Amino acid sequence: MFRGTTGRPAVPVPPPVTGPVLPGLYPDPSVVRVGTDYYLATPTFEWYPGVRVHHSRDLVHWRSLGGILTDRRLLDLTGVEDSAGVRSPCLSWADDLFHLAFTHLPGVAGGYRDPQNYVLTAPWITGPWSDPVPVHAHGADPSLFHDDDGSTWLLAVHADWRPGRDRTAGIEIQRYDRTAGRAIGPVRLILRGTAGTTGGPRLYRRGNWHYLVTGGSRADGTPRVSVARSRDLLGPYRLDPAGPLLTAVTRPGLPASRAGHGSLVATPDDRWYLAYPAGRPDPAPGAGAPGREAALQPVRWTVDGWPRVNGGGPVGTAPAPDLPSGSVEPEVDDFDAPTLGPMWSTLRRPATPDWVSLTARRSHLRIAGGQSPAGRHRPSLVARPVTDPNFLLTAVLEFRPATYRQLAGVTGYHDSRNWHYAYVTATDAGDRILEVLSCASGRLVPHPEATVRLGERARIGLRIRFAGPVLRFGCDLGDGWRDLPPVLDASILADRPAGAGGAGAFAGLWVQDIGADGGYADVDSVTCRTGPAARY
Repeated sequence: MFRGTTGRPAVPVPPPVTGPVLPGLYPDPSVVRVGTDYYLATPTFEWYPGVRVHHSRDLVHWRSLGGILTDRRLLDLTGVEDSAGVRSPCLSWADDLFHLAFTHLPGVAGGYRDPQNYVLTAPWITGPWSDPVPVHAHGADPSLFHDDDGSTWLLAVHADWRPGRDRTAGIEIQRYDRTAGRAIGPVRLILRGTAGTTGGPRLYRRGNWHYLVTGGSRADGTPRVSVARSRDLLGPYRLDPAGPLLTAVTRPGLPASRAGHGSLVATPDDRWYLAYPAGRPDPAPGAGAPGREAALQPVRWTVDGWPRVNGGGPVGTAPAPDLPSGSVEPEVDDFDAPTLGPMWSTLRRPATPDWVSLTARRSHLRIAGGQSPAGRHRPSLVARPVTDPNFLLTAVLEFRPATYRQLAGVTGYHDSRNWHYAYVTATDAGDRILEVLSCASGRLVPHPEATVRLGERARIGLRIRFAGPVLRFGCDLGDGWRDLPPVLDASILADRPAGAGGAGAFAGLWVQDIGADGGYADVDSVTCRTGPAARY
């Protein structure tokens, strides 16, 4: 079990870091060092586990430790809106405990948000985690700052729901009692909102200065990371006169174009790095399908004590993706383990035995059918993030649908209103068929030209292949792979076209039993490939 050490032994100087270090949906990273161990936490919105955690010793090669918010005791995502759920986790360390602060956001209907903030703790990054303690609901993006004097402070967005007001009026701070597990004392506004939005506060001490790092966007909507500082913890905080620490406002096609949050970490020898979400360059539609990914930049400090990335000054550039091999997930899952691997996510409900089983049939994943694609309470979708514009997922499954209300197959998915789906189902006469259906902005689009009659065949190979702005489905009926006719628009699954700030594209296994008649599918194996290997 990973915990880390509390000493400060000498370690090798980390090599230069290029981003993203975690490809796929790993937005708004929070990074913390414990001794010589680094832990990076990212939110997953309406997916379980609600927060994913990776571990590294060199800030380059990261290994998945699974997730933190893994069950309904810790998090209930039932019914949450698309791209709502878990937002902006902050991972920190104090009292020989990991602390996680996060926002649960049910939705944004009608301009209201109702964010509820929580804090929970664990002696080990892998748990056991305490019951989440609700703190205030003033605004989203909570974080904890543990000062050198032993005090802890809770920061969050100071939200204003009133029409005509700035939705994020600034950043507030309040004393937090770690023993009692609650915020105490007065709430103070330490930074007023600027033009655009202000969020994701993180507070650090370096020397005699407190540094407040915030994310958000400029008045024109361009994401940016800003820094303000004060010698007094409670302010006033003065923004860096040179402007944002990181923004792509000068050249909006850059990979830093979605860097709307920032988290700093220092090595034992005082070398600093900035973790932030980045988007791939997107000269063509659909290149944003992987969503916002976790990237790292080295930070240097000016002689007058301001942080800079990429050699100094507010930057308009960031390195192109150069993915280290250590962050790549396993290609093949034969479902021989007793639990789902850490690369898998489940939509709106945890992977409990009532609908996901790895023991009902040896070396198979059994998925009991759930609600229709529009259902937000009992969906049966097991998926993994698309980690490259060229991405291939193949699956071998067995399915015996009894009616047209039972469906099982593979999907490219962004949210309940934007997806592509190749599935096995039954006709009114009970014949098994393979069909393709799309949903774009809530409108169902059938593709009858893709229909394949399967006869009595129950075992079938299915695949989905992303190729930049397009994707295609394919099938193997025992005589080799063949593409299904429609060339589909992958851009409806991309982060920005489908909803900026939310989830990116997922590829996975989807099973429906709309009539609740007990239908299920058995999946024998899944293979995922990226880059050139995804082009067959």
